[in-house]
Parts: sequence; C-alpha cells; structure tokens
Amino acid sequence: MFRRLKRRELFDYYFDSEVNREIFERASRRCYFPSNQILLKAIDEWRREKKRVKVSFSISGVFLEQCERFGKDVLESFKQLAETGCVEFIGQTYYHSLAGLYPAKDEFIEQVRTHRRAIGDLFNAKLTFFENTELLYNNEIAKTVARLGFRGMFTEGAERILEGRSPNHMYSAKGCGLRLLLRNYRLTDDIGFRFSARWWSEWPLTADKYASWLESTPGVCVTIFPDYETFGEHHWPETGIHDFLAHLLREINQREGLEMATPSEAMIKSEPVGEIDVSEVGGTVSWADLDRDTKSWIGNAMQWAYYRSARDMEPMVRESQDTDLLRLWRHFQTSDHLYYMYTAGGGPGEVHSYFNPFGNPFDAFITCHTALMDFEHRLRDFTLAANEPFKFYTDVGDANYTGLSVLSLRGLLKTLPKVSIRSLEFHNSRGDLKQWAESSLMDAELGNRLGKLADLKGEGLRRTIIQTVRECLKKRGQSGLEG
Repeated sequence: MFRRLKRRELFDYYFDSEVNREIFERASRRCYFPSNQILLKAIDEWRREKKRVKVSFSISGVFLEQCERFGKDVLESFKQLAETGCVEFIGQTYYHSLAGLYPAKDEFIEQVRTHRRAIGDLFNAKLTFFENTELLYNNEIAKTVARLGFRGMFTEGAERILEGRSPNHMYSAKGCGLRLLLRNYRLTDDIGFRFSARWWSEWPLTADKYASWLESTPGVCVTIFPDYETFGEHHWPETGIHDFLAHLLREINQREGLEMATPSEAMIKSEPVGEIDVSEVGGTVSWADLDRDTKSWIGNAMQWAYYRSARDMEPMVRESQDTDLLRLWRHFQTSDHLYYMYTAGGGPGEVHSYFNPFGNPFDAFITCHTALMDFEHRLRDFTLAANEPFKFYTDVGDANYTGLSVLSLRGLLKTLPKVSIRSLEFHNSRGDLKQWAESSLMDAELGNRLGKLADLKGEGLRRTIIQTVRECLKKRGQSGLEG
C-alpha cells in the first residue's frame, strides 16, 4: 500500500478487474444473452397483438461501464430491446450507491443526473420512473426524487409501511405526490428464491401455475421485480428457468384478466389509493433480507466504519477538483462492498455470499477498508490536507459563521474567491490564516508569508492570499500522486 502510482493505474490497483470480468462473462453467458433473446423473441411474437410483452430495466452506470469494458455485445442486446418500444428504463444512482441515505443530498442528486444522461445517450430513453439502490426508500429520498423531475418510484411492499393494505395498487409518497409502485415480494421471491428449491411445496413451479397465481391476486397492478440474474445465474439454465420465462410471457398475455405494462403505463392507468409514510429516522425500507431495512449494508460495526469513512471523504474529494479522484471515490461507494461485510447467517447470509469474491465478511472489510484508507492517504496528500478545518467568520461568535469551511490547501484556493471581503479582513486582522497554516497545515513558510499581509485590505488582500496559496501549492506539488 501507499506506493507511487499514476492516476490511470489506481482503478485497477483498487478494484479486481479480472474477477469483475470473470463474473460479468459468466453472468452474460448464463443470463443476459439468453434472457434478452427470450424477451426479444416474445416482444416480436406479440408486436401485432392487442396485448404486448412489456418489461422495464434498472441498469446502473457501473454495469454499463463493465459492458463497455468486458462485453459490448451485451450492451448491444439491451439496445435492441430499447428499440422495440416495449421496454422502459428506470432511473437510479449511477454508482449503485447508498448516497440517498447521506444527510446532504448533493452527491445523490449528481449520481442520479449522471445516470439519467448515460441512459439517455445509450438508449435514447427519457426516464420518468425511479428505483433507488436496492429499493431503499424514505420520505426524504422520495422528495428529492420528485424534485429531480421523476413522476414515480418503486419501493418494497413491506408490511410495516403498508399497515394492512395491499401492495397491488398505486400509492403516493407523503409530502410530494410522487406515485409509488410497491414490489410484491412474495410473488417475486417465488421465482427469485424458490424456483429451483425442491423442498418447496409448490415445486416444480410452472408458467401456467404462476400465471394463475397472478390472475387470482387481488388488486390493480402487481409489481414483479427480481434481480435479472434470477434468469440463468441464481437459477442455472439447467433448472428450466429460461423455459419458464419464455412460457410465462405467453401465459400472461393469453389470460383475459392479465396485461403487462411498463411502470409509466401503470401510472397512467391507475390512481393512488392511499399514501405511504416512511420516516427517514429509523424507518427506511429496502428489499433486502427478512427485515427489509438498511442492515444489509450498515448493520454492523465493520459496515458502519466503511460507510462513514467513504461518506465523510466527500468534502475533501470535492476540494481536490480532480475528476479521476471523484470517480474513484464514487466507485468506493458502490453498495456491493458493504453487502459483502454482512455477518448474519442463514438464508440471508447465503444470498450475501453468492457473488462475494472474499472468503468471509471479515476479509471483505479488511480488504475494502484498507483500499479505502490507501485512497484517503493519496487524497489527503494530493489536496495537502490540514489536521483541522478552517471555518470562515465575519466576527466573533457562531452567529457570524459564513457557512464556508476548508479542509485542505487546495480547498482554500478553491474557496477564497467565494469568501466575503469582510470575512477575509476579519481573519487577516487576527492572524487566523497564519496560525492555521502553521499549526494545522504544518507549513511554517506559508504561515510566515500570510503573516506579512496584515496591512492589506479589500480585493488586494484576496488577490494576494490567492497568489500566495497558489505559489505554495506549486512549490509543494503532489508528492503521492502522479498525473
């Protein structure tokens, strides 16, 4: 760790591209190619009928990047699906992260907008519906999603948020009017978890049997939302899962009481029957495990340590103003890293270990957190980080805090143009910047130069401080990260 590397070497230094390629190619062979072909064939078969085959996909930006790197033909098959007009793409966080849980929503908003642009560019698709990472949902997330212009959102049909109601209706989000479709997890998990379970009383599950269950289910819209890897990866092709998928699409369209719809179509055809209220304090819901909350990712001390370490780097990453470092930090946020640190056993533990490249959750934590700390070391080195932040005031007392603060010398250079002259003159008269440079940046030379500016005022003071900081940065350079 901590050896000198060029920026372009860091991604493959931190993330195991060979394992990523191996898993991607295996999932492509077993799932993406055969399942996409089944959908394309079914869409074509029903394209002239009154009822058509309709599906939707939530595809992360990380997956799209892996398609570009490991299998462009997989991406082409999704483009073919997009061209049919029978597939709707759903918005999500580009890096499949937990940014929606961060107290400040800036990072979440940026990832969602980045994902929206990527889907629009690749598939010429306009996104109106949203699915947060792992269906994580609360009132605050819903309000942010509504402000981003989405009209609807998916979440889990958990009993604790339904309060005795059925998941098979359209609902609205509390406080913002966003339309909500709730995943019917029992019917979804009948395919996702139980399809090939020989101990299950309903095994073998046939397309006819499952379609009859759908037909007899009360409600207006039944949301079936599994991992796509269900079809060939979680249940291998030899289980008959692909035949099941092909026959199920036909069975649904042949039944009078059933019709497939994209989420946007469902939103047009059905009105909300009630409101969903999910507090952001201790109430967040997800689709994971038995409790359907956040414990799959931040349920133990290891997960919390990694989550907080990554989340709290945001101000320093932004102060770096370096796109490579920003992208790396966002890849560290991908929820899978935390998912592999899950320590509970039983059925949920087996699910967490399926794609896990580590021997156990403790190895996952040691590996991931060590890589994250190496990244933080390079980040602090690049930004010339201080031991303590510098906060800008206009006078003595908390009431005079301007809301601006910096963590590094690069952050100071970035922030100085925004600071009011009044604040700069206040700190300059007291020698605060000089003291911060000496005691927190540990730079006596910079402190000495800043201490000689006591007589300057106005914009001349600002220009001189900026020039002094810029010269210091140039002199110190980036001792741990080359271009």
